[in-house]
Amino acid sequence: MRSTAEQIALLTKGAVQIIEEAELVSKLENSARKERPLVVKVGFDPSAPDIHLGHAVLIRKMKHFQDLGHQVVFLIGDFTGMIGDPTGKSKTRPQLTREQVLANAETYRRQVFKILDPKKTQIRFNSEWLGTLGSEGFVRLAGKYTVARMLERDDFARRYKANEPIGIHELLYPLAQAYDSVFLHADVEMGGTDQTFNLLVGRRMMREYEMEPQVILTTPLLEGLDGVEKMSKSLGNYVGVEEPPAEMFGKLMSIADALMWRYWELLTDVSVDEIKAMRSRTDAGELHPRRAKADLAIRIVTDFHGMEAAKEAEAEFDRVFRGRENPTDIEEISLACRTEKVYVPALLVEVGIASSRGEARRLIEGGGLSFDGQRVADANAEIDASAPVSILIKAGKRRFLRASFR
Repeated sequence: MRSTAEQIALLTKGAVQIIEEAELVSKLENSARKERPLVVKVGFDPSAPDIHLGHAVLIRKMKHFQDLGHQVVFLIGDFTGMIGDPTGKSKTRPQLTREQVLANAETYRRQVFKILDPKKTQIRFNSEWLGTLGSEGFVRLAGKYTVARMLERDDFARRYKANEPIGIHELLYPLAQAYDSVFLHADVEMGGTDQTFNLLVGRRMMREYEMEPQVILTTPLLEGLDGVEKMSKSLGNYVGVEEPPAEMFGKLMSIADALMWRYWELLTDVSVDEIKAMRSRTDAGELHPRRAKADLAIRIVTDFHGMEAAKEAEAEFDRVFRGRENPTDIEEISLACRTEKVYVPALLVEVGIASSRGEARRLIEGGGLSFDGQRVADANAEIDASAPVSILIKAGKRRFLRASFR
């Protein structure tokens, strides 16, 4: 069994803040002495079911607690998901239906076990206790917190000053999340830095119920592939955990050299000292940045797809991007011939390369589209699809697709 100091070193790697570290040390020592695993709670509202590497930063930290023998509770907020977490929002979020929440939750369950050990993970739904709390229970819960303290939260304060509406149900969200900690007797709750206020409400609420307060551990919001905005599917700067190995590898190879060290720290178990040594070797010219980045990509792809798939992805990347060849496995889409010419931006939306015609035009204007090896320069271009024709489409640096009109 690892010493307390070794556990702290692993758990604090890549963490932003621990409130309070001395309490975490005490809890770990008591856990070892009494042979009672800590209860580590992390909540997920199933409003956006696709997990990407930004989510993986937090889920990997859950895995670290698992590896140390502690009990991880993957809490699916099927009840709070119907409220909608207002964190960071400038307006009230739309409330999800019960059916949407459950469908998204099922997707989460499938994806999260790419990282967590299913045998060591307890999955709970907070409707189990919040759904039975009742109106009287919620009134009593609300009586344990003040409006003034709630309005200290940055996003609520901004909206209040701007005379923008704040729904009463939004004020219930932090209280419901806090009650999750009370019900589960959480020793530790983790979340991204944007969740700090909600986590602190849980800590305070546990004191109101005369319980030992949970320790809070926050993780950073991972920058996306652009190195600027946080990783987000809506911004298109993400790497999904279910993406094919070659796509995942190629995306990781596209990040800036400076950004890869942050990925090494937050997305691998390589120690801080080893990362520093690797960076020093790179700065000294002893290790090429491309090799360090490829090693990073291999590690991450291996985590989700296995070593063999990672090696194949590297070989494919070298063949396509260094050897300037086409991929061996190109997705093919068969389309019906048309009586009129096909507007290229509309075609890109139809085959799934762009989500909108505007996005398609931006891709073309940025020089990121080619047909059969020839760059498409005109954002208003059309193609003749009245007879059988096959087109090899390359979008950006990594996306290849063959569209056939038949």
